[in-house]
Amino acid sequence: MKYDPEIHHRRSIRLKGYNYSQAGTYFVTICTHNRECIFGTILDDKMRLNDVGQMVQASWEQLPQRFPIELDAYVVMPNHFHAIVIIVGAPLVGAPDRAGTRRAGTRPAPTMLGDIIGAFKSITTNECIRGVREFNWPHFDKRLWQRNYYEHVIRNEEALNRIREYILNNPLRWMLDRENPECQGEDEFDRWLDSDRRSNDARQGRKANGKV
Repeated sequence: MKYDPEIHHRRSIRLKGYNYSQAGTYFVTICTHNRECIFGTILDDKMRLNDVGQMVQASWEQLPQRFPIELDAYVVMPNHFHAIVIIVGAPLVGAPDRAGTRRAGTRPAPTMLGDIIGAFKSITTNECIRGVREFNWPHFDKRLWQRNYYEHVIRNEEALNRIREYILNNPLRWMLDRENPECQGEDEFDRWLDSDRRSNDARQGRKANGKV
């Protein structure tokens, strides 16, 4: 399947009514602006990160210092990023009162998946701008990342293991990757993922209607 931005990125793929602040496991894909291959190259079926790609990887690994999350499998590809992220919930801490102190027994606002991805995009974009200015990294066109991102709710261990395998083997499947500008076929994983997403949509619809 050739890349189609209308299909792959511009439609809403969020589950209606799903609380993305709740503890859960998500498969996330973020693409570079215009699918520019700026993070490195695939050589001998392995991803060879350049300085920008190494920065993106390091920034992702540091996110648990900012958010109550755990990181699972992830991979930086030439023009996109795949990851499994687990929101584990915030600890019980005090919320600030008018004097700036915290009241015991209150919780901070829940962490949203969009907050995590938004911070990641912002951090990496700022670091890339700094790299261009200070280290002569290649210039990028206006934005580092595309406006949106793709997320998929992982609901069972079978799906988790299948997505983990896909992420870890993504460099081996680069020629079938829908994000590859020179894609030469269709990866069966994409068909499975679309099917699993439809199942999630149907399950959420039944739940909303009180049928589960």
